[in-house]
Amino acid sequence: MIVVHHLNNSRSQRILWLLEELGLDYEIKKYQRDPKTMLAPPELKAVHPLGKSPVISDGELVVAESGAIVEYLVGRYGNGRLLPAAGTPERLRYTYFLHFAEGSAMSPLLMKLVFDKVENGPMPFFAKPIARAIARKVKEGFVNPNIRSQLDFLEAELGKSEWFAGGEFSAADIQMSFALEAAASRGGLGSQYPRLAEFLRKIHARPAYGRALERGGRYDYAS
Repeated sequence: MIVVHHLNNSRSQRILWLLEELGLDYEIKKYQRDPKTMLAPPELKAVHPLGKSPVISDGELVVAESGAIVEYLVGRYGNGRLLPAAGTPERLRYTYFLHFAEGSAMSPLLMKLVFDKVENGPMPFFAKPIARAIARKVKEGFVNPNIRSQLDFLEAELGKSEWFAGGEFSAADIQMSFALEAAASRGGLGSQYPRLAEFLRKIHARPAYGRALERGGRYDYAS
């Protein structure tokens, strides 16, 4: 039996979604973030040494990292579903976006999250002006321009085909979902990105996405 070690409000939600799209049986073991630090609980280290989610176990096998989990599940259980045919341009796009989601898209979004906390978080009064000035400078000079550049790129890519790998929905779209949901929740999507907004609308309307939300529990990025 596949077990998803599921952390609330995390990338593991898209693994639940993938399993629902594939129609596979699975169990969920839920973990909650520390309410102060928002970090994963230490219990996850009993599953994988890094103590992060998503992690799945399939019998004796443990697989971590979103992209590796997606490749494993699609390769072992997909029977050709959610995966373009080998040797096609769509397959190359699939591979690209499967890795782009974490390799490129999430880095500036994570930096924005960190520097937003620096700018707005509690600190000694004498440090506030300096810390906030540094945070704003980094965001304005590096983080926000990189986010805009990536969103511009992704908007243009969805002008080439309905889905990221081509005309058919694939696991690459599932992998890309978290980055775009995070961008939307952090104020990065506006009227200049209608295709990306439509992408989010379409994936949120998928029955398998809804079933994954029901099983996974609260997921703020879906709103």
